[in-house]
Amino acid sequence: MISNIIRIWSKYWPVFMQGLWNTLWIALVAIVMGTFFGTFIALAKMSKNKVLSTAATVYIEVLRGTPMLLQLYFFWVGLPYLFPSISDLACVLIALCINSSAYVAECIRAGIQAVDPGQREAAMSLGLTESNIMRKIILPQAVKNILPALGNEFIVMIKETALASVFFIGELMTAFKVVQSNAFLALEPLTIVGLIYLVITLTLSKGMKTIERRLHAND
Repeated sequence: MISNIIRIWSKYWPVFMQGLWNTLWIALVAIVMGTFFGTFIALAKMSKNKVLSTAATVYIEVLRGTPMLLQLYFFWVGLPYLFPSISDLACVLIALCINSSAYVAECIRAGIQAVDPGQREAAMSLGLTESNIMRKIILPQAVKNILPALGNEFIVMIKETALASVFFIGELMTAFKVVQSNAFLALEPLTIVGLIYLVITLTLSKGMKTIERRLHAND
């Protein structure tokens, strides 16, 4: 088996590397866009406006309470009705971004609520508006609380892109399918893909732990 793994890697490593690249950029885009939209969703959930708060809560609960694969299929089937020329990759990417926004929104909400409430009261006593308090005082401090959670969400998203192989969009699990169909072997390319996932996630986890230690040291 080891000899087959070495042979397959030697012959198909560009396919695996292309799959890794696609996995990383898809996960990164999903997290960046999820953070962008998740910030507004978190603020909406914390809003005193009952309509906004309820809508944000329902949004988060629906996305966190349904399987990722179901959401991928929902957008893959539903979006072409609105945009007939949309690609499978775009459908999958939108689904991942929206799913990520729900989880990131909760991370951001927790990070904001972790900031000492006394700072808001002090800012209000100085005459700052609610928007200025959030933008200039609360959010900059909340970022320190949010960063580790965002890093973990990125790692989770890297693994969840494997579900997108159902739609053959070129990430790591799609690379496995390509190599399997060409080499007529399954266990060996699957082992290679598993090792790649393991190396990437362990490396990122180590990096996040280092960042967390430095953040705590600064505190």
